[in-house]
Amino acid sequence: MSNLVLYTNPQSRGRMAHWMLEELGEPYEIVWLDYASSMQAPEYLAINLMGKVPALRHGEAIVTETAAICAYLASQFPEKNLMPLNPVDQAAFFRWLFFAAGPLEQAVTVKSQAWPVAPEQEGFLGFGNYTKTINALVHALEQTSYIAGDRFSAADVYLGSHLGWGMLFNTIEKHPVFEAYVARLHQRPAYLRANQINDDYLQAKRV
Repeated sequence: MSNLVLYTNPQSRGRMAHWMLEELGEPYEIVWLDYASSMQAPEYLAINLMGKVPALRHGEAIVTETAAICAYLASQFPEKNLMPLNPVDQAAFFRWLFFAAGPLEQAVTVKSQAWPVAPEQEGFLGFGNYTKTINALVHALEQTSYIAGDRFSAADVYLGSHLGWGMLFNTIEKHPVFEAYVARLHQRPAYLRANQINDDYLQAKRV
């Protein structure tokens, strides 16, 4: 049995964590869960009481939340160079990883649900407004090839997945900077492998 076990579903954010594991290149095991039954079973609720995926087991350690899984794996396997070590790029790594998990996700959720936010309410929200959030991200990606410098990192796994899905499902407007960034990431062999594994599992379930 592998020391790394990912609990996931192919129609979930677990695809992000799966991509991260493929980038890592270490042996891992996949436990596929479904929403209606196994994700709510006592055995899995003992791992994640929220009853959602993904969750990662690494030996005796349990990590939930996709951004945390990406950051955790990058930190536990520093030889894989998936987290910058120099202070400037590492600052960008943490800044934009948590920006994607916080302000970006909040802004996209509020917009997609058409929840009204009056200008005087923006100060109470972690993202301000959708336009400011998107403009900040466009500006950041205009400066460099990857979000934390000139080298790919775990932050790109998380942010690139968010932008890719957002543009695919029209919750984030297409932008040339976003499209070029996502296209670059989608050429990575690890992304292609993880995507194929998930697609194959989905197809097998439908047969």
